[in-house]
Amino acid sequence: MLGMDKTTEEISHFIGIFHTSLEAARQRDSYDDFSFSLPRQDVQSNTSESETFATPFELLGYDPFLFYRPVAPLFPKATFWEVPSPVMAAQSVVEWRESPPPDTQLMVRMPAPVPAAEIEMPPIEPVGSVLNYIQQHIILSDNDVFSVGNHALAVVGTTMATKSLLDAADMITSMFPLSDVEAPGSVDEMISLVKTAAEALDVAAQEGDFLVAQTGALSGSYVNGELVTEVPRLEDYHSFEDEEDEGSDDAAGDAGDLALANSGPLAEASVTIEAGENVLVNNAVLKTLWTGAKVTAVLGDHVEVNAIVQINAIWDEDDLGVAFAGWNSGDPNQLFNIASFEREGGSTDGQDTISEAFPAFWTVTKISGDLMIVNWIEQYTFVSDQDIGIVSASGGHAHIVSGGNTGVNHVSIYELGFAYDLIIIGGSVYDASIIQQFNILFDSDTVDGAGGFETSGAGTVSSSGNLLWNQATIFNIGAADRFEGLSQDYVNAAMSAAGGELDLSAEILDDPAFAGLAGLRVLYISGDMINLQLVRQTNIVGDNDQIALAMDAMVPRTGASYVVETGGNTLVNNAAILDLDSLGKTYVGGEQYSQETLIQAEFISSRPDLGGQDPTLLASEAVLFLDDSMLEPDPDPAPGVLIVADHTQSQDDGLQTILH
Repeated sequence: MLGMDKTTEEISHFIGIFHTSLEAARQRDSYDDFSFSLPRQDVQSNTSESETFATPFELLGYDPFLFYRPVAPLFPKATFWEVPSPVMAAQSVVEWRESPPPDTQLMVRMPAPVPAAEIEMPPIEPVGSVLNYIQQHIILSDNDVFSVGNHALAVVGTTMATKSLLDAADMITSMFPLSDVEAPGSVDEMISLVKTAAEALDVAAQEGDFLVAQTGALSGSYVNGELVTEVPRLEDYHSFEDEEDEGSDDAAGDAGDLALANSGPLAEASVTIEAGENVLVNNAVLKTLWTGAKVTAVLGDHVEVNAIVQINAIWDEDDLGVAFAGWNSGDPNQLFNIASFEREGGSTDGQDTISEAFPAFWTVTKISGDLMIVNWIEQYTFVSDQDIGIVSASGGHAHIVSGGNTGVNHVSIYELGFAYDLIIIGGSVYDASIIQQFNILFDSDTVDGAGGFETSGAGTVSSSGNLLWNQATIFNIGAADRFEGLSQDYVNAAMSAAGGELDLSAEILDDPAFAGLAGLRVLYISGDMINLQLVRQTNIVGDNDQIALAMDAMVPRTGASYVVETGGNTLVNNAAILDLDSLGKTYVGGEQYSQETLIQAEFISSRPDLGGQDPTLLASEAVLFLDDSMLEPDPDPAPGVLIVADHTQSQDDGLQTILH
């Protein structure tokens, strides 16, 4: 844009200043109009603090059994109309006509019937099938080989092969029912699995080798095969928070040792070896509230199976050299199998008042085929932490950590679907809740001296102190005695629903479970209803450590102190299933079968190869031990025979190849 000349620019500035002054004068004039209008000082204002607040309602605490049903919706009403009578229509026409002769026969038509009004119910949605197949696997190989100090010895070690660990674990798990079942892929396989589980558990009850309890409905908590009123808590035996605190304390301790080394003479020589303390946790929480009804009518069979199988197995035959007599800390192994069976009725019999009104209409939704509610969860952890090391004391403190692995599998599922007043099933019901838990630990350690080892200092060896923990809970909603025979009215209702139009008789509508309802919400399933919940948890740990303590070849430290920890492993399986079976009565037209089974066992072996002395001499808390067939001689290497490790394998640490 071209610039303005000097005269034009000055005129423009003058005009701009004039407009600015004019606007300022206008604003001042407007301000004078309201600035002299002072606010009233005599007006009293009430603060909120002077107001009183009161309410006639009192807040109550949480009531889990509060029976509540929302207000029934206002359904659209049919329009009523009056049909004119033919006689009245004839009279209106005859008024202006001449009267007929007396001999004329008068024909009178009766009024036509008015059709009754119909109530249109809003449609309801059918519940769909839900299937979850979840597998969580942790596989870790942490076989360390270390050589610390000037001991002039070579590290040559042997470890238990991975195949031997797995074979020994498989030998334990295969002894129990349902250990080899695989995830079903079709409706027929699901039904076959439920039937097979019922038969296998029934056979286990007849043999009675590992059975704790079996009946139509179990109730209460069991700890290591005994019914108890109070179960132990995991927090009293292991704290996960302590591990975090110890980590920070170790960091502070290392900093303190470094400051001591820089500022003055070092402390007396000491050696600390931590070759265990692995922590494995499998945790699964499954809440299935997918569908249920006040009344369930089943034309076919009703099969319900609930089972908990818990196994703890440990191989802990430690070998301490003569030089370590009196060093064993004596910390025992702790094995817990905890199982709980709980059941809630789920009916409305506890209401104070029951209405005398019963429903007069209903709405129905249909499922053509089968309804499947399946959750299949498998959690598997395998850790091989077999360490081999030679350590000699030097002028300071040596702290060697070759274990301390942590593995956690966690699953939490909460399924919330639809509730109905009446469910009619044209087929059968197959309901199964199964929890399997296996903890298998190999912890046969060898601690010995080499090269003329001796010391006058303090020494401690902790080769046990392992914790094996299985805890499972099955909570069912639906009374165990809710079953009754199916009446012909329900059979007719199912047949009418299969034909396309549901018809409910007065006997069905007058069921006490429907009292106080204006209308019924009905679900019709033409096929079978399958409710399968399974949780399988397995922990396998190989922690067979071999530690040798030696003397320094140049300056032997005869007054050094030693702390060797090769145990302290924690294996935890925790599972809980909340399953909705029914909210009231269940009428069955075929056979009704209910079975609840608990199996708990502990295996404590005195030697890695499963042979040797009586396990009861090693641990008095052993309740079960291996049968004679496992003690027969085997020409092949037994699961406890030490096999030379291949130091070129990728799962071993690089130190194995370097130090060999």
